[in-house]
Amino acid sequence: MNETVLVVDDEKEIADLIEVYLNNDGYTVYKFYNGKDALDCIEKKDLDLAILDVMLPDIDGFSICRKIREKHFYPVIMLTAKGDDANKIMGLTIGADDYITKPFSPLEMAARVKTQLRRYKRYNELAGKKTDEVNEYDIRGLLINRKTHKCFLYGKELQLTPLEFSILWYLCEHQGIVVSAEELFEAVWGEKYLNNNNTIMAHIGRLREKMNESARKPKFIVNVWGVGYTIE
Repeated sequence: MNETVLVVDDEKEIADLIEVYLNNDGYTVYKFYNGKDALDCIEKKDLDLAILDVMLPDIDGFSICRKIREKHFYPVIMLTAKGDDANKIMGLTIGADDYITKPFSPLEMAARVKTQLRRYKRYNELAGKKTDEVNEYDIRGLLINRKTHKCFLYGKELQLTPLEFSILWYLCEHQGIVVSAEELFEAVWGEKYLNNNNTIMAHIGRLREKMNESARKPKFIVNVWGVGYTIE
């Protein structure tokens, strides 16, 4: 295991604890207690995942996440205070893939890192398959390209997270077909879907926000109640 992880938290004890557990799992860790040093690392190092505390003494974690998303698609996990739902929603909206609430179990944190890296690796493997496969769809002004990992709506680029991109790509790939939440989850996440899992609904909601879509009168992602989602 040669994956590299960026850890940024101004609480030394937490950052050091994360570093110990990730090192024990075989990861290379770049650890910082402030945002400025973290941004320097982002520019100079090849990273596979970032763990960012929201509250930092100089540059907040949201700003660092936005900077990462300008050039990179690797997973970002945000560390938030207990019960701080506003920060969780903000982090997911600007491109974070997951969040962990403080205080947290180091074992849970390590498990989430593994899960995010597994999804990211699987996405890259799928994206690199067969050169004769379709790599671009243009649906009524929605242009999505798998090779460049870029998506444009009426000529304006949408800033999508890797998971959001994968969901939208899968729906475009199955245009005109209603895809169930279970199929969509298992195709994108590669894990068994649970009936009480609201992950797909939340990500579809964020996709619609970024596309300026109304849930009641969507132009692209249509919810077929009781069945699933489709791009008609």
